[in-house]
Amino acid sequence: MEICTLGGYREVGINMTAVKVGDDVFIFDMGVSIPALIDLQNDNIKIYSEKHLRRARAIPNDFVLDKLGWRNKVRAIIIGHAHLDHVGAVPWLAYRYPRAAILGTPFTMAVLETIAEDEKRSIKNKKITVRENSSIKIRGKSGTYQIDFLHVTHSTLQCANIALHTKEGVFFYAVDFKFDDTPVIGNPPDYRKFQKIGNEGVKLLIINSLYSHQKGRSLSEMVARKKVQDAMLSAKNKNSAFFVLTFSSHIERLKSIVDFGKQTGRQIIFLGRSLGKYVNAANKIKMCPFYKDIRLIKYRKQVNSILKEIDKNRGKYLVVCTGHQAEENSILDRIVKGDTSFNFRQGDNIIFSSKVIPVPQNILARERMDQRLEKIGVNIQKDIHVSGHDCEEDIKMMLQMLKPKHIIPTHGTPEQEFPMIRIAQSFGYEYEKNVHLSSNGKVLKF
Repeated sequence: MEICTLGGYREVGINMTAVKVGDDVFIFDMGVSIPALIDLQNDNIKIYSEKHLRRARAIPNDFVLDKLGWRNKVRAIIIGHAHLDHVGAVPWLAYRYPRAAILGTPFTMAVLETIAEDEKRSIKNKKITVRENSSIKIRGKSGTYQIDFLHVTHSTLQCANIALHTKEGVFFYAVDFKFDDTPVIGNPPDYRKFQKIGNEGVKLLIINSLYSHQKGRSLSEMVARKKVQDAMLSAKNKNSAFFVLTFSSHIERLKSIVDFGKQTGRQIIFLGRSLGKYVNAANKIKMCPFYKDIRLIKYRKQVNSILKEIDKNRGKYLVVCTGHQAEENSILDRIVKGDTSFNFRQGDNIIFSSKVIPVPQNILARERMDQRLEKIGVNIQKDIHVSGHDCEEDIKMMLQMLKPKHIIPTHGTPEQEFPMIRIAQSFGYEYEKNVHLSSNGKVLKF
């Protein structure tokens, strides 16, 4: 078994990994770098070409697979979930692997379709939708491979960890997960399935390390729901403007916001194309229980028009919009900079039901935005949130169930990956013997 770590190693996001057994190669995730995309937007590049994206390092450097002679051996592109740092590069790179089918859960495939439409990209690869906790078989030159999609909880719908069964043992891809036994939407993970695969024999585990330094177990989304309830129902100044921001892909969180938003008596308005993308995808697969309770406005002219109305009737509306990371040209960014017909006033309310993604661009941008809002006198509630990522105890649970022979941390800087190594060492693993650090473009043989 050979592994080529293409993206997400010693960095956050832009995830992509290739696995080769015999004459068959499987690609796991094709993500984008969100900070790199933001930098392109700051350079006023509106329509991206593949050349733009590669130059900015916004998509993985998969030319490595050409040099290795792997590209024409790729049998499948397997996407774990619908976040852009996992699926966002598919419209730009999939054409290079015309023989490879694209596999993902219904929500992931619905989001991928929307991304391709937005970017005016045609994806000609065969597309296969795989239900959570089910399996599919892919025939290659060196045999037939079973691929299991194991349901895990995360901060978007229908997230899966992937088990690739090969003659060399199981390759297990656990990039983004937590073990939430009380999710707001959907079911908790089926731990028996993980244990069964562990008993079969996991040769290699690729595992998310972003928050491996945090003690304890990642909190349930039910905890976030209670935080949202307390924040929303305690907001002051009922005749002032009321904005709530969260991740557009976090359908569970959006459900809580809508549920408690209805108790305020305000009309609930969702603003922005990003929210429209994920909410419509969730509705398409019948997993958007609040769809009829909201008014969804995506396009800029319509957004500007409703913001003018909200400015006049501030106590009538609850606005859910994009911009919690202070992204350039997001709706909140445009409002704060005075580029819309709405202006915040003293006493208005903003709830950030999110956490700033820990990269320098986001941290600095949010600090600047918060300072502007505080200077106006807006009431701000921050970090009304729980993480969708595994913490130390989640990682220990995964290692206990899977008992992998080898481990490679991913989805983190070296500082975020080292705590993952220490956790593995507490289970008897040895650094560079059976727990390994990798980097983009590197090949490891097992």
